[in-house]
Amino acid sequence: MSLSPAHSAVNLYCSEIADEVVDLSDRIPFPNLDSSTDDESFILGLFDSELDQMLGSERLPVLPEGVRARQDAVNWMLKVHSHYNFRPETAYLSVTYLDRFLCTYDLPQGKEWSLQLLSVACIALAAKMEERSVPLLLDLQVMEPRFLFTPMTVQQMELLVMAVLKWRLRTVTPFSFVDYFISKLPCFSSQFHSSSNVSDLILASCRVTDHLDFLPSSIAAASLLWVAGKNVDDQILEHFHKRVNKEMVKRCHYLIKQSMCSVARLKRQRLEPVPPSPDGVLDADISESCDVLKCGGEDSKMSQD
Repeated sequence: MSLSPAHSAVNLYCSEIADEVVDLSDRIPFPNLDSSTDDESFILGLFDSELDQMLGSERLPVLPEGVRARQDAVNWMLKVHSHYNFRPETAYLSVTYLDRFLCTYDLPQGKEWSLQLLSVACIALAAKMEERSVPLLLDLQVMEPRFLFTPMTVQQMELLVMAVLKWRLRTVTPFSFVDYFISKLPCFSSQFHSSSNVSDLILASCRVTDHLDFLPSSIAAASLLWVAGKNVDDQILEHFHKRVNKEMVKRCHYLIKQSMCSVARLKRQRLEPVPPSPDGVLDADISESCDVLKCGGEDSKMSQD
């Protein structure tokens, strides 16, 4: 069934008459994309922007029910991202909008639908920033959402999100640094013909609230090193850029390692059959304890280094 024009996504573009737009072509030179100086200026601008972006953000509420609700919202947003095959930047940006909003604005208490409405609005805004083709607002509400909102309601929420974020929608993400970091380490070029693994790891990081504690460049560097199987040391971090926060990359890499250990244990538990006897249960517990100690021992050694 086709949707009426009333269901179309909100148009965020201005409607100035072409004759009223000032022609600046004679005053602004065409950018030189082949200049290494321009590359350096661009990356320095990203480092400045991410620092300003982090200094301006607050911590998310850590109430258990809030963390659970956020996790459910993020999981649904990532399902929508996968359903429409959006760019990884779109998914990360939508979660960033949601977290920045929650850091500043208190949603109505007892209104379970409010977080779902916020999630839809954040996906819509991120898609408009990154995607060439954006689904209609009703079509974005897929993957069995608990609530369904009219386009006008979503548009009103979009305006509230933009106002709370002070219209700062162009946000620096880890993806802003990935290609640059790969180019600085020639040994990575053969391993990263496809950056899907790196993208998956970066998107996994936004599932937890801790990702707001790390600069995007640190998440990018830590993810690249983990996927490449490289150790984190000052020498290899120097290759990325002198502005990379080395200690933050090490902490982020450590958390990635912890997370991977947990995921590996869960997968193993799902694949292994249930022990048939009490002795089997005890053996399974001992085996799992050994795995935990092994991961914990390696992590402790890394943190000491």
